[in-house]
Amino acid sequence: MVDTVVLYGIKTCSTVKKAMNWLEERGIAVRYHDVRKDGLTASRLEGWAKIVGWEKLLNRSSLTFRRLDDAAKQDLTETRAVALMLEHPTLVRRPVLEKGETVMVGFKPEIYEELFSQKA
Repeated sequence: MVDTVVLYGIKTCSTVKKAMNWLEERGIAVRYHDVRKDGLTASRLEGWAKIVGWEKLLNRSSLTFRRLDDAAKQDLTETRAVALMLEHPTLVRRPVLEKGETVMVGFKPEIYEELFSQKA
């Protein structure tokens, strides 16, 4: 059985484009999920947070985060961070790649290479 590969991001993100190009160049079938258009569920965000940690998942350097009022940014917990990411999907660090049970945040060619060179 082949793991389904899903890439979550937004079309205008240069890092998402790099990841998509990397996957396409290697003939890796991927389903793209636009977090802005298609949204995210609380259960998916909570699952990612459990795997990679909410601190890694939340993009504090994003324009969306910087535009939040100070009260929303203070005393963040996993629950509050997930709620913010649910309300503002562009707060999720991109791209998020799911391959079976594996979840990766961001794009580094060497890490993708390692993940996709593993035998099932």
